[in-house]
Amino acid sequence: MNFGLHAIVKMNFVLETLKVLVLSIYYLFEPLFLWLLPSRRKNVSGEIVLITGAGSGIGQLMAIEFARLGASLVLWDINEEGNKETSRLVKEHGALRVHDYICDCSNRLEVYKVADQVKKEVGDVTILINNAGIVTGKKFIDSPDSLVEKTMAVNCMAHFWTCKAFLPAMMASNHGHVVSIASSAGLIGVNGLADYCASKFAAIGFAESVGLEMLDLGKKGVKTTIVCPYFINTGMFDGCSSKWPNLLPILEPEYAVKKIMDAILKEQVFLVMPRSLYIVFGIRNMISVNLGLLLGDYFGAFHFMDHFKGRKKD
Repeated sequence: MNFGLHAIVKMNFVLETLKVLVLSIYYLFEPLFLWLLPSRRKNVSGEIVLITGAGSGIGQLMAIEFARLGASLVLWDINEEGNKETSRLVKEHGALRVHDYICDCSNRLEVYKVADQVKKEVGDVTILINNAGIVTGKKFIDSPDSLVEKTMAVNCMAHFWTCKAFLPAMMASNHGHVVSIASSAGLIGVNGLADYCASKFAAIGFAESVGLEMLDLGKKGVKTTIVCPYFINTGMFDGCSSKWPNLLPILEPEYAVKKIMDAILKEQVFLVMPRSLYIVFGIRNMISVNLGLLLGDYFGAFHFMDHFKGRKKD
């Protein structure tokens, strides 16, 4: 009896190992196949797209792009004037349904309250884009506790509350998409960005885990996309510099949004910008700490924030 059980276990091991080896070879070359074949892009016409931090920067630009594609827009921002301007712009670009709401995404109760308004007045959100973000731009030891808490609340915890509010309806219909605008600073520590890096590391971990939960629950129609860009020239990181801009350029907003929209429409799980960062992060995981520090110094990673100014306050 024990011998028979042992034989079955051994056979299962062999079969599963063969399956993994065959699929590993396929997945290894899958990017090449996808690059050669015409990519299928999903139709977002009629989808209800909610964008947090829609009042400026890439949030505003993404709203315009979704308007051009026929989506209904739900715009959230704490800045009423900026949000109204985005609402005006998306109408100019063909949006038929636009709803703007003032919402402080760092406040859990406010997120739930405004989310209930959206459900009653607009309907179930089918594409949720967690884009709102802030940066302190101070050394950790110099960062006021209130700003550290605010950074974590906006850049990370807000993702928990928006997903709690809108994910159940996506799961019920097995249709939806959650997009997390994170950062390359959520994949590697950056000098002068301790609280920001921590918040983005957490946002990436959260989004990745939610994606795995959807797969485990059989909700394959609920997609996730995690976006990890280098600095984007929106004003948020004014004063930051790149030592070798040809290798690691500060991204223009229009370019970044084009790549983000492409990733969403192709239902790409991870997007890192620029492409050179794929190499950087790949090498980082294979080298010693001291070699990593040497290369980090070479690329200027310890001095990105030396001349940080940030977005000007109105």
